Amino acid sequence: MTKSATIEQFYRDTSMLIPAQVQKEVGHFNIFRTDELYRVAAKNRVMPYNRRAYYKISLIIGRNRAEYADKVVDIEHNALLFATPLIPYNYVPQDENQAGFFCIFSEDFLTQDNSGVRLRELPVFKPGGNPIFFLNDEQIEDIKYIFRKMFREIESDYAYKYDLLRNYVIELIHFGQKLQPATSLFTETNAYKRVSSLFIELLERQFPVEPPHQKLSLRSAKDYADQLSIHVNYLNKVLKEITGKTTTELITERIIKESKVLLKHTDWNVSEIAYSLGFEEASHFNNLFKKHTALSPRSFRA
Repeated sequence: MTKSATIEQFYRDTSMLIPAQVQKEVGHFNIFRTDELYRVAAKNRVMPYNRRAYYKISLIIGRNRAEYADKVVDIEHNALLFATPLIPYNYVPQDENQAGFFCIFSEDFLTQDNSGVRLRELPVFKPGGNPIFFLNDEQIEDIKYIFRKMFREIESDYAYKYDLLRNYVIELIHFGQKLQPATSLFTETNAYKRVSSLFIELLERQFPVEPPHQKLSLRSAKDYADQLSIHVNYLNKVLKEITGKTTTELITERIIKESKVLLKHTDWNVSEIAYSLGFEEASHFNNLFKKHTALSPRSFRA
């Protein structure tokens, strides 16, 4: 079943203890070597599709697959991956030759007060952005150097080492953002784009759904308009202008994507999936799913 994986759950899944010095720090930060963790956590090599309650930056060396609700990204060799609590995904190693590094950190480790950045406004962490960048040999060495500095620092006795580690995390973030098209880095000042961005963020926060007794809190176009304190007609106008689709169409598309994941990655029955996605009657879900996929939910799952 999909769930929000906490930092504590990460350590339980990897059979590791939270380091004492890490627990004392404001927020949480830690760094790992992929090959070492891969050996320790052999039984949990396939990460389930869920939302992590923490941020993660990974240097991936080896064949892997990242599965999102709306796309699958095959990593043949090397990549830099940015994971955010807003976007659930499933990470599947494709062979035994896994190397690289990754760090995890909580949102309160990197706040505007202690770092000068707003995590959720950074392009690499925005819903709908590009979270994976393929790397050449020179870029790999540059990123390895940053991670090695992190390892040296976290093992040091320097009183302000976590301030320095924050700088290294920001250095990784900027490295990734420089790999993006320049047009994606400009601040969005247009009101339409701002409303559209807020809507997408609200939409993504609904997923993945928790166990089937919990329903989507925002289901209709009016629900989102009320949350954004704007009229539903204005929201529709904005989204139609920016995306070419209405609010309802965008919500429906996202629900269909999530339903496909639930059908493939959970053992919930169709009625439970329908209820968790906000349908009072399973037949309504069946009809909508078939309309958009030409298959019934059971046929899709088979």
